[in-house]
Amino acid sequence: MLSKLPLKIIVENMIQVTDTAADKIRHYIQKRGRGVGIKVGVRTTGCSGLAYTLEYVDQEQGLQHCVAHFDSAGVRVFVNPEHLAYVDGMTIDYLKKGLNEGFEFINPQEKDRCGCGESFRV
Repeated sequence: MLSKLPLKIIVENMIQVTDTAADKIRHYIQKRGRGVGIKVGVRTTGCSGLAYTLEYVDQEQGLQHCVAHFDSAGVRVFVNPEHLAYVDGMTIDYLKKGLNEGFEFINPQEKDRCGCGESFRV
């Protein structure tokens, strides 16, 4: 059934961005003076195997390999098709904990995280 739907519909709600995270992303894009959104993915690293990546996208040209581009909380999100299975259902938030602050990836697919919190396994 999913294969008959347009790809944009299938991935529309794969990643949610909280209002707090969206505000920070827009702030950083404005501070940089350029950007159209973020690209979310994973890379192999750490003790548990995978780590999240978040990059700013300056222009949509050259992103043909990114299957998904959609808006979440007013932020354009791009995802490489090879990473869709790892980020499906994920929420990106921005948290302040004491002196630390940063983006938090909340993924219901995670089976565990390493002790330092840098990598995860699905």
